[in-house]
Amino acid sequence: MRALVLLLAVLLVPGLAQAEGRHYGLVAERVAPDTYVFVGMPENFSVKNGGNIVNTGFIVTKAGVVVIDTGPSLLYGREMREAIGKVAPSPVIRVINTHLHPDHIFGNQAFTDVGVEASPATIHGEEVQGKAFADNMYRMVGPWMQGTELSPPVKETPRAVQTVGGHRLEMIALSGHTDADLMVLDHSTGVLFASDLVFLDRAPTTPHADMEGWLAALDEVGKLPFSVLVPGHGRPERSRRAIAQTRDWLIWLNQTLSHAAENGLDMTEAMAQPIPERFKSLALAREEFVRSVSHLYPRLEQAAMRRAEP
Repeated sequence: MRALVLLLAVLLVPGLAQAEGRHYGLVAERVAPDTYVFVGMPENFSVKNGGNIVNTGFIVTKAGVVVIDTGPSLLYGREMREAIGKVAPSPVIRVINTHLHPDHIFGNQAFTDVGVEASPATIHGEEVQGKAFADNMYRMVGPWMQGTELSPPVKETPRAVQTVGGHRLEMIALSGHTDADLMVLDHSTGVLFASDLVFLDRAPTTPHADMEGWLAALDEVGKLPFSVLVPGHGRPERSRRAIAQTRDWLIWLNQTLSHAAENGLDMTEAMAQPIPERFKSLALAREEFVRSVSHLYPRLEQAAMRRAEP
């Protein structure tokens, strides 16, 4: 089936036949001593970007390299590993999936010799939903996925604070964006890899979101002693702007859709709600709002109907 999808994509998408020889062109951006990020584009998945819409990163320790997330495809994972090798000749010793979403996990195949780790819920989620994610990725980014197969994590991430090659790493398990969102805080450099609990200058995605849980998680993120925050999507920054911006969007989204449901708007009418001026500079604001209506509105409608019952 995937071969057929790829063939149809080549036939139907202009210019796709020239996608052979494709290359992500990953460049490791140093955000702190020993710490690097591959910054993704503020876009949706497309054949043009190959799914390079996510931030991944790595920490160079004296014991070896710790990788945080592996990107959207086998090709991305291989290029990521090659780019890491140009920065650090030491071996990759740990690879972490922060959560189950496809833009973060389909480079795992490039690290099977190391053994990818994740929280138990993320491992289970990848095992259960990974095939469907893969099929969808093949449809959205076409040949960039060639050779990519599901490769779920094989071990659980220890939640204790550990010193790895001189870096004191804390694995912080929260939830809200998904049912298991893992952050990595390097107390030695002050860098927080915040996973998709935090977005910056790009509207958050909500396919597995629990809004109350996500807002509670952001409270915890705000208490952490970081000096650089690496959001799941958007530029790394030294400020706490990303936390405030993500919170503001989620509160507005929840209130807007709840109010629409209470007033009996159907899904199409809810999708047509205006977006406040303060969010119009966010990448994909309208697109993610429409997607969030499809994800969240049925539950809100049901809740509104239950409250209206005598």
